[in-house]
Amino acid sequence: MASDAPRPLPTSDIEVAQAASMLPIQEIGARLGLASDDLVPYGHDKAKVRHAVRERNSDGPQGKLVLVTSINPTKAGEGKTTTTVGLGDGLNRIGRQTTICLREPSLGPCFGMKGGAAGGGYAQVVPMEDINLHFTGDFHAIGLANNLLAAAIDNHMHQGNALDLDPRRIEWKRAIDLNDRSLRDVIIGLGGPTESMPRETGFEITAASEVMAIFCLADSLADLRARLEAIQIGRTFSREPVLASAIGVAGAMTALLRDALQPNLVQTLENNPAFVHGGPFANIAHGCNSVMATKTALGLSDIVVTEAGFGADLGAEKFFDIKCRKAGLRPDAAVIVVTTRALKLHGGLDASEFKSRADKTLARGIRNLSKHVETIAHFGVPALVGINVFADDDPEEIAIIRREIEPMGVPVVASDHWARGGAGAEDLARAVAGMLDEGRADFQPLYPDEMPLLDKVRTIVQKVYGAEDVVADSKLRARFRKLDEEGHGRLPICMAKTQYSLSTDPDLIGRPKGFHVPLRDVLVRSGAGFLLVMTGDIMTMPGLPRRPAAESIDVGPDGRISGLF
Repeated sequence: MASDAPRPLPTSDIEVAQAASMLPIQEIGARLGLASDDLVPYGHDKAKVRHAVRERNSDGPQGKLVLVTSINPTKAGEGKTTTTVGLGDGLNRIGRQTTICLREPSLGPCFGMKGGAAGGGYAQVVPMEDINLHFTGDFHAIGLANNLLAAAIDNHMHQGNALDLDPRRIEWKRAIDLNDRSLRDVIIGLGGPTESMPRETGFEITAASEVMAIFCLADSLADLRARLEAIQIGRTFSREPVLASAIGVAGAMTALLRDALQPNLVQTLENNPAFVHGGPFANIAHGCNSVMATKTALGLSDIVVTEAGFGADLGAEKFFDIKCRKAGLRPDAAVIVVTTRALKLHGGLDASEFKSRADKTLARGIRNLSKHVETIAHFGVPALVGINVFADDDPEEIAIIRREIEPMGVPVVASDHWARGGAGAEDLARAVAGMLDEGRADFQPLYPDEMPLLDKVRTIVQKVYGAEDVVADSKLRARFRKLDEEGHGRLPICMAKTQYSLSTDPDLIGRPKGFHVPLRDVLVRSGAGFLLVMTGDIMTMPGLPRRPAAESIDVGPDGRISGLF
């Protein structure tokens, strides 16, 4: 149980995590009613939860589901994961039995610019180093399954190409869980007739791969296998689609993913249960943790708090329109995270000026928040605004934010869980618990399944982004019509868009009006069960920044890791 004694302000996330007093994972499982046989331990402090647990509890009482989302973030992020952890700890402190569900961090951001994704300060999941690095090997299994299919496709081409696959129209790429711009476009098969057929291809980061999306949307091993078979790998010379089932390795891919599909159980710094499982990006993929983890937690908990990546225009919209639609989930409440620095950014300040007092800038920045409040309302889910308070925030600026939000008609609660853990989130927890007790949720997706595909895209960009319309050339519009005709018309849409703006221009901050959304491409993700619509300059393989975070990470003579954040 967390102590109420004052604690020093965190110096670094990793130092706080390394000083944590963790309980044996069997004790965390016992708090959820799990027996030792329900767990597959990975050492002292993490475990897989067997598939049978979800099946056993699927027909029993289910908990309430709370989503944590945010406004369009700064490059440092606004603390959705930190808020999710703090809220979960706060709810447990006020006597509401709660489990949190998070995504697994990708090594790309860990070694790139943003850092890890285990929370921060005194609102973290632990063991932080393990979670941010190899963890239980799920990402490696996903990458291997992805690349097994790629290897099998090229072997099929080498062995005579009985499927008549057009090498120019093979859509399946290889995957690696690192940021590496040099792998975006590659040529393989060089070296002569014994080295397979030369062709152009590329790599995606594992978090953006379709296997990751399938992994996070699969409801069982059987569902996982069926989805893997349904992957569209490319087209023939006569332009007929070819599915992975024709290549014959879906069973082997499922074998690689069998153990990985079991949700990972860890704990917060306050020894409350946390599932950390699956990790698709939200600016490219659907940005939510696994259905397996969420449903397992709902069957074991009174309340489940989860997060979806980036702002409500990306993560929340995909959580509602893809994950909840596909998994039959009905969310009960949402928390929209804001920070003073994000509001200053959307009010027009440069990052170098975030420390300065900026009353008018804060007021202007609220316009970005107002669009996200409207977005959540479209789905019939009650929401509140959670101010993620930093240790050096000006109390008068927090008061300004409260005053500006009040006319929106949504509750607003300040929370300093980063500095105080669950104790700093008790007010937020009480407000969320109050919304859940009122039972006001009336969830509905943004658009019906039967709406034509291009109209679904138009609905998202108009209702969620606030755009005038889409821009698509005649060739792309024809592709949308063809996909409707081929039987993909009932699929939801997964938009690939910058996270920094409601528009497709990362520099267009605030709440822009009168803009259009240019559509660049539409990709079939038939295994995952959605269509991926590419906009702007978004890519499925990020690059490293000028000074990547990897340069700061090291290991001392005693094996202690430093520089990971």
